[in-house]
Amino acid sequence: MTKIPNNKTGKMKTEIIITGFGGQGIVLAGFILGKAAAIGDKMESTLIQSYGPESRGGSCSAQVVISSATIHYPYVTTPDILVCMSQSGYDKLGPQMKKNGILIIDQDLVRPSRKTPGDFFSIPSSRMAEEMGRVMMANIIMLGFFTAVTNVISMDAAQRSVLESVPKGTEELNLKAFGKGSDYGRAVLKGRQKKAAGQTGAMA
Repeated sequence: MTKIPNNKTGKMKTEIIITGFGGQGIVLAGFILGKAAAIGDKMESTLIQSYGPESRGGSCSAQVVISSATIHYPYVTTPDILVCMSQSGYDKLGPQMKKNGILIIDQDLVRPSRKTPGDFFSIPSSRMAEEMGRVMMANIIMLGFFTAVTNVISMDAAQRSVLESVPKGTEELNLKAFGKGSDYGRAVLKGRQKKAAGQTGAMA
């Protein structure tokens, strides 16, 4: 799904929520995403962030709207794409997804309790970050995966936005984390294509 068209105007618009808990870099991921869309891909974008009672460990989310036209309302109630890095975030926002939407989860932190109404992707982003010795980069790994499987923003714009947005001195490590996520996403898509081709061959 790429830049979902608004049925009334024909313009392209995608509403995204990234959710998790404080300390995971959820808002930073949303900021990088919106910046990539606005500066790199020359789209319109907005970011709304929210936190639970505690800044670290409490609930946290970033609402990002990306559009080819002016965005008049920045809040997201029924996301086209929902990215969950915590079980509580999934439990709260999962039922709000659009029927043809995309759900993306950290597979070690989220256990879907219902059938996904649209498409579904998962990645062990936190585990991959731990294996890098950089647990705080799970958000960047997830962002790389998101970019690869949704194509909502371009890969070049996302990479530039990562480099310009992360703390000085960590640029290359974060770019490596982004690459791990995007490579995992490409592998998932390739596996789907092979499976679909195999099914088509079996039916022929």
